[in-house]
Amino acid sequence: MANIRLIRRRIRSVQSTAKITKAMEMVATSKMRRAQERDLAGRPYADKILQVLADLVAQEVGTVHPLLERREVKKIEIVHITPDRGLCGGLNANMNRSTANFIASEVSPSVLITVGRKGRDYMLRYGREVRAEFTGIGDRPSMLDTLPISRIVIDDYTNRFTDVVYLAYTRFVSTMSQRPVLQQLLPVEPAKREKPGEVEYIYEPNRRLVLAALLPRFVEMELYHAVLESIASEQSARMVAMRNATDNANELIQDLTLMYNKARQEMITTELLDITGGAEALT
Repeated sequence: MANIRLIRRRIRSVQSTAKITKAMEMVATSKMRRAQERDLAGRPYADKILQVLADLVAQEVGTVHPLLERREVKKIEIVHITPDRGLCGGLNANMNRSTANFIASEVSPSVLITVGRKGRDYMLRYGREVRAEFTGIGDRPSMLDTLPISRIVIDDYTNRFTDVVYLAYTRFVSTMSQRPVLQQLLPVEPAKREKPGEVEYIYEPNRRLVLAALLPRFVEMELYHAVLESIASEQSARMVAMRNATDNANELIQDLTLMYNKARQEMITTELLDITGGAEALT
């Protein structure tokens, strides 16, 4: 009897867990759609600004802008972007492992700017140098929320505190696939012009001033877009993880229900045998 009560209690517990994971899946699905729309809407802008930068850099001669300046790499800065929360499968572990492997493979020392609690906690746990940390950005950030991060990155590079800056984030590929990415942010590398001279742009007041104004905006946009990619990846991974958890809970409920019915049938059979045996003993 105690065994049956234990199985029944466990079934109720797993049913409660399944309800929670199903609700979390629905919430993640709703957030995922909004995050995907914002992420995909920003990609054409990023591509176009790279083309304009390529045209400006190709025609600009003379002094090199500080954000385009290449120098010997003595110190590396990494903007490490992860979620604040877990329950999203292996997304956090894959991103942290990717950045840690990159740091270990580099000869030059690295300093980190962490965006998100999961990345910050991981890097501090393993003794990495964290220059700045940002948490609580939320699921629907604006560019104003990421401007302080961009300002630190630009100032560190222009003041020669660091010689190269990388963005480490999870790129959204599809609902079922998210890929850890580590790309160079500074110095800025404009896309190469496929057909030079085919399109002529008129810049006012002049190319140099436009380039000087556009480069910081490009860094801000790239960092903001990386945060959007990370959020879209997080919600997609969480939706899939919660769906798998719900399916596993339902399978466990079926197994426990079968176990409960067998135990109950065995108990009834034992009681019937006891009654039959007692009746025969009286006759």
